[in-house]
Amino acid sequence: MVRRLSVILQDQALLAAAADLPVASLYRRSGFRSQSARFLCGPASLDNVLRSLGEPVDRSTLLAGTGLGGIFGMRFGGMTLEDLAHVVRVRTGRRVEILRDLSLDAFRAHVSGANDPARRYIVNFHRRPVFGWGGGHHSPLAGYLAADDLALILDVNRRIGPWLVSTPRLHAAVSTLDRTSHRSRGLLLVE
Repeated sequence: MVRRLSVILQDQALLAAAADLPVASLYRRSGFRSQSARFLCGPASLDNVLRSLGEPVDRSTLLAGTGLGGIFGMRFGGMTLEDLAHVVRVRTGRRVEILRDLSLDAFRAHVSGANDPARRYIVNFHRRPVFGWGGGHHSPLAGYLAADDLALILDVNRRIGPWLVSTPRLHAAVSTLDRTSHRSRGLLLVE
């Protein structure tokens, strides 16, 4: 059965193939968790990324000591890529890089890097170019099916779940303006 939501695919055979990719498997083994409230997509994405890297995470205190405030891991108004990068640096000391304004080829090179077990990506995108509705959102990029040029997104929104999207469509969604930072959206690379 193929279920299409706007331009995303939730084809069970392709999703099964993507779930077996190296990084997607690490997310599955670490127990992927959905966001628990409306403004938690950034912290929920960080929680999943860090746990998949073997970092201890307490979601309720993830933002404590970062200067970003929050109640039970929630920061009202959302988080920018800079905010997420700051939390990773404070909490783990891991190398983190914000990737913005990439050409489609450079973006595709990073998306294909989502299969590297030493790397994790969080994609910050506007939902409208993908779903036809909604606003800004964060979720882990967990794999790439090169033969189909499809990116696997493990959406932290439980109602949506995992989905596949063409790299050009995802590129369009991350090339939108984040009204909070007044910069384009993009990828957060954690190593």
